[in-house]
Amino acid sequence: MRGYFGIGVEGISKPMNLGNLLRSAHAFDASFFFTIAPTFQARDVALSDTSDAAQHLPLYNFDSVEELTLPRGCQLVGIEFTEESQELPSFRHPVAAAYVLGPEKGSLSPELSARCEAVVKIPTKFCVNVGVAGAIVMYDRIVSLGRFARRPVNPRARPDPMAEHVRGGQVIRNPSKSPEQTAGGGRSAGE
Repeated sequence: MRGYFGIGVEGISKPMNLGNLLRSAHAFDASFFFTIAPTFQARDVALSDTSDAAQHLPLYNFDSVEELTLPRGCQLVGIEFTEESQELPSFRHPVAAAYVLGPEKGSLSPELSARCEAVVKIPTKFCVNVGVAGAIVMYDRIVSLGRFARRPVNPRARPDPMAEHVRGGQVIRNPSKSPEQTAGGGRSAGE
């Protein structure tokens, strides 16, 4: 899969939820994890982060939204259950993204929402646990950007295997130019 992603949470207060989200981020191969203004005891997180994710992926803690820094070109995507939010199944994930969830009993702060390139919601009847929401978003990213065989029409059928990737010669995407012109080998105006 191309690109990378990170995931984080603003104002989280329940260490079990944070540990669950960290473990899921590790399982889905996140590139980094971050918290913004958390209120928890770090030793309590280990009770639910049984994969010891903090030893396997970078973990950044920011005291405020203003301190949040992301890699160049990384788009911040808020996960928020509002009427205005775009539904996750219709959302095109950026190649480089950082997903951020709000606190357990609240919403993303207005300052953080304003920094988001997009705000997305999971189409459920009501809000789900922050750890569950994060796992759903990461799963959707993997399914939509990953290279998987198409699902068969019949639920009892097995998917056709993916064709092997073929490495080959140069592909000319502009058929009006010859390979020589594309490579700078075309004739000059004086010829």
